[in-house]
Amino acid sequence: MAHVVTTKCLGCKFTDCVEVCPVACFYELDGQLIIHPDECIDCTACVAECPVEAIYVDHAVPEEFNASTEFNATESLRVKAAGQEAITSKKEPLPTAQQRKAELGY
Repeated sequence: MAHVVTTKCLGCKFTDCVEVCPVACFYELDGQLIIHPDECIDCTACVAECPVEAIYVDHAVPEEFNASTEFNATESLRVKAAGQEAITSKKEPLPTAQQRKAELGY
């Protein structure tokens, strides 16, 4: 079992979640974060840290975000194979983060 970053993260890329991850399973794309499903230990530490509630356990992803499960798996394998390291420290969110957060109702 693993957790999934949904498209709620798209345009935000808050990185509060990566600092509490004990196994460094988050990877960074230009517009959002993703979780490597084989590295996630399902500890749930990241869930409460996301300001836009973008992270779900894989078997409880809302239907509207189902594509995010495959996207996390595919993209995390791709970026790791390309030599990208996991993100482990907090960075500034995207410039559009506060606007996106408001659009999502947070």
